Amino acid sequence: MAWTAADIPNLDGKVAVVTGANGGLGLESAKALAGKGAHVVMAARNQAKAAAARDEILAAQPNASLEIIELDLGSFESTKTAAAKIAANHPKIDILINNAGLMAMPERRTADGFEMQLGVNHLGHWLFTTGLLKPILAADSARVVTVTSTAHLTGRIVDPDNVNMEGNYSAWGAYGRAKLANFHFALGLQREFDKHGVKAQSLVAHPGLSHTNLQVHTVEQGGGGRSAPFWAWMARHTGMPADKGALPQLRAATDPNAKGGEFYGPRWGNNGAPVRKPVLRRDVDKGIEKLWLVSERETGVKLDVDAAMETA
Repeated sequence: MAWTAADIPNLDGKVAVVTGANGGLGLESAKALAGKGAHVVMAARNQAKAAAARDEILAAQPNASLEIIELDLGSFESTKTAAAKIAANHPKIDILINNAGLMAMPERRTADGFEMQLGVNHLGHWLFTTGLLKPILAADSARVVTVTSTAHLTGRIVDPDNVNMEGNYSAWGAYGRAKLANFHFALGLQREFDKHGVKAQSLVAHPGLSHTNLQVHTVEQGGGGRSAPFWAWMARHTGMPADKGALPQLRAATDPNAKGGEFYGPRWGNNGAPVRKPVLRRDVDKGIEKLWLVSERETGVKLDVDAAMETA
């Protein structure tokens, strides 16, 4: 039988952190996790939308345990502050879903001067995850799920000599590169966990073609070119609703049979029930090596499992 949100086990006493929990897949993930008893930290940039999302969940689930933290993944300062606040409030984090992201936008820079899609989709999540490593490792078999896209198959490995794609920017090319970075980050993080023999697990998921505001925002921003309206139409008429699109990341985060290093997505590529998918890229080792080089160099923060273990 197909896996659904009803298969999420009881999460009483668990703490889950979801980035971009103010709408779309993030909101649906927060709603499902809270419905199973988890205390959900809703990390989001837009606080008004986050408050509205919290109210929507509470209207359906009056006993839901929710907390809002301001998080702007396009700012290193905001990201570090958010992670520090969460870590101070929660000695243990059982689930982290790195869900927030941007898609096919015009060329822009983050507050720290990085190409916006890589900066928000990956570099921000790198900093956020490293800032939460201590409570993640303190939990019993925590899960870190990073959300990619089928666009990772079209993406190129980040170039350490041209991190910002200067002189070579394209909206969809930057998106594919950022989602490939998400893919490599999830697999590379699992390698770090394996290397240090910790119980925490890192998985990767993609939602397929889901009808959320992501496509609408792409059209409004004008970054996706002529294909953006087409994909918005496809998502509206053939895509899965957000609650179904969120199932792969929810399964990766909660299925007792899921394991670190695995990849979950819709059965039929862009549609269908959430299933384990093969890792098809053959350049994973190279991708992880370059991503770690760029991430540590540009953020100035090392993903140090040893240090986190010593203080956990």
